[in-house]
Amino acid sequence: MPRRSVKYQKQMKLRGDGSGPVELEKGIAQVQEMAGAQADRSYKGGKKRKGVDQTIELVMHLGIDPKQADQLLRGSLSLPKGIGKTKRVIAFCEDEDAEKAKAAGAVEVGVAELVEKISGGWTDFDVAVAHPSVMGKVGKLGRILGPSGKMPSPKSGTVTKDVDVAVREFAAGKVEYRNDAGGNLHVAVGKASFSVGDLKSNIEAFISHVQKLKPAASKGQYIKRVCISGTMTPSVTIALA
Repeated sequence: MPRRSVKYQKQMKLRGDGSGPVELEKGIAQVQEMAGAQADRSYKGGKKRKGVDQTIELVMHLGIDPKQADQLLRGSLSLPKGIGKTKRVIAFCEDEDAEKAKAAGAVEVGVAELVEKISGGWTDFDVAVAHPSVMGKVGKLGRILGPSGKMPSPKSGTVTKDVDVAVREFAAGKVEYRNDAGGNLHVAVGKASFSVGDLKSNIEAFISHVQKLKPAASKGQYIKRVCISGTMTPSVTIALA
């Protein structure tokens, strides 16, 4: 039987048996309490362990068939309370659009030189946005950016004529989502330091958004399970309304 850490054992006591779903506000409070749990131990030399403002993550298990192209879910959404994190955004664009993107907060702008830089192995950014007119040149980066989910795509809102708007939104924490092979969506919805109300607003906004995206070909129960957790906490199942 695996050995559980002191911190994990504390978290499990705070969560309870977890035998059934709980109301959203209660679930958020439980996760926040677990995220604040400490092992009451110090590093060698007496140095106290520092707490971490953990990211709160939402997972939705959906009744979709990921093998069917018409049932895939992918996109992006600005949550009402943000996610408490800024992102490093680059922009593939030229001339006036490049100037606007830079002013909006892009860490790198351009086309040919930026493509060459990434081809050389540089990927120190979180999101890449692109103007449709330059995608012919950016397309060659698919093998590099595709596996990490950083390749610009119209479906995720990262290929757009309004490059500066996209840069500003993604830099401020606009979230991207894409179902995995198991039909699950994983998305960050804030920080443990957020108020219960702010986390609730973000979670409800995302769930409402996903409900509207139900594929016509999806049969049976669409949203099967919803869970939330901290970066380093057990999960809590949320009761579906």
